[in-house]
This record gives sequence, structure tokens and C-alpha cells, in this order.
Amino acid sequence: MKKFEELTEREVLALAIALEEEDERVYADFAEGLRRDYPTTAAMFLHMREEESGHRRRLIELFQQKFGEHIPLIRRQDVRGFVERPALWLVRPLRIEAVRKEASTMEVETRRFYEKAAARTQDASIRQLLDDLAYEEREHETRAQEFDKALPPSVKAEEDQAQRRLFVLQIVQPGLAGLMDGSVSTLAPVFAAALATQDTWKTFLVGLAASVGAGISMGFAEALSDDGSLTGRGHPWIRGLVCGAMTAIGGIGHTLPFLVRNFHAAFWAAGVVVIAELGTITWIRRRYMDTPWFSAALQVGLGGALVFITGVLIGSS
Repeated sequence: MKKFEELTEREVLALAIALEEEDERVYADFAEGLRRDYPTTAAMFLHMREEESGHRRRLIELFQQKFGEHIPLIRRQDVRGFVERPALWLVRPLRIEAVRKEASTMEVETRRFYEKAAARTQDASIRQLLDDLAYEEREHETRAQEFDKALPPSVKAEEDQAQRRLFVLQIVQPGLAGLMDGSVSTLAPVFAAALATQDTWKTFLVGLAASVGAGISMGFAEALSDDGSLTGRGHPWIRGLVCGAMTAIGGIGHTLPFLVRNFHAAFWAAGVVVIAELGTITWIRRRYMDTPWFSAALQVGLGGALVFITGVLIGSS
């Protein structure tokens, strides 16, 4: 890698052209990735792409005037001091807040580059163009930092609703599925083991094994269900991790009370935890899935009761 101070004016212009081309393509990818869920913000990124394209054309014209037709390939990774950018534009679906933050960071970095390049350039025409571009990038930076403020209230409400839908698809749904499976499916083995053995430590081990095993199984099942490219449900392994972790948490919740040595105290404490778990699941379904309270409570409570009774009957036989 080369130090920025070692670049010639020819190399500085070539690097500026490469930076503008990269920013132009990144903004185009942002616009494409946001088009479906955030059309207004996507249009703003398309406008910024067009402006970056104009910057690139002005740089190329000046380079041709000063140094001829051949533009050497000098990229950001060839020069020390540039921040490594995460490949957000490769992820689908894009997270709106991450995109806005990345756009602001890009404009800050580009603006600083132009200011630093202009300060060490001797050629008047090159310095003038770099100063002008630094000023325009400063306006871009302000715009990127105020994306939310630039949106009309109605559009902002629509984009907030779209972001909520994506959050539900990518996090809440797999997490809720895991929590329900972990909380309900482990009831039978935990309470059957408790009543059959009357031993809190053995019951704890059964519950721990059932919870972790269910978490691993549900995690892989969710991750392999689809890659998110068509459903918009996000990266499969993130969903799998969320689903698996919530499954394990759901089962471990009513397993932990059996660390208490007194069997009856542990048994009733576990029952209270089960009620709390089912209540939490009911609230999540009402809050994020818009399920009516009565319907959510009936579905969760009936399923939990049936599995609990199954465990009691098997453990008591």
C-alpha cells in the first residue's frame, strides 16, 4: 500500500475517479436493494448516484486535459488511511438504518479525502475542482445525516412500517417460533422426569438436554428452510441463530428451578415460570403478530396445557 502523501497529482486524480465510481455503484446497489420496501429513500440514493456520476465525469475531463487518455487503476485498498467498508450492498434485504449510517460514513470519508488532496495540490485547476467537490460532498454528508428529516411525515411513516415488517420477518417470527417450541415442547420431558424420578438434579439434566437439543434442531431447521432471497426473511444463519437461541431459552426457563434441591418448591416454581413463559409468548403474538388477546392466549394456553398434561400423565404412570 502507498502512503497518501506519496501520491502525485496524476495519481490523486486517478484515485478520486475510482472513489467516485465506487460510490456511484454502491448508491445504485443501495437504491436497488431498497426499492421495494423504501421507494422514497431509494429515489434519494439514485439522485446521489447521479451526482457522483457527475463528479466522476468532471474528474475524468480534467485528467484528460492534464495527463492524457490513460487513467491508472488506483483503488482505495491501494492507499493507506481508508476505512474498510462492510459489503452491505451484497446483503438482502438491506437494513435501512445500516444503509443510512454507511452512506453518511462514505460521504465523510470522501469529503476528507478531497480536502486533504486539495491542500497538497499545486496545480490551480486541480485544486479548484477538488475544493468544489469537497464542498459538494459536504452537502451530501449533511443530506445523508438527515435522511429521516428529509422525508415527508407520510413517507417516513410508510418506511417505519416497512422496517417493522422486516423486523418481524427476520427476528420476531423465527424468535417466536423458537420460544414457543422451546417453552411448550420441553414441558412433557421435564415434568415427566420430575414426577417419575422425584429428583431435582436428574430433572434439571433432562430439561437441559431437551432444551439444548431442541435449540440445535430448531436452529438448523430454520436456517435451512429458505435462504431469504425470495421471502425477504433475511440471512438464513441469523434467523437460525435467533430461532435456536430462543428455543433453548424457552426450555431452560422452566428447567432452572430444578436446581433447587427441595422437590416440591422446585416443581411449583417451574410451574410459575411456565405461566410466565406462556404469558410472554401471548404478549409477543399480540404485539408483533397482531393476534387478538383472546385468540393468542387460547392458542398458546391450550397447546401448553396439553403438553403439560401429557408430561404429568407419563411421569405419574
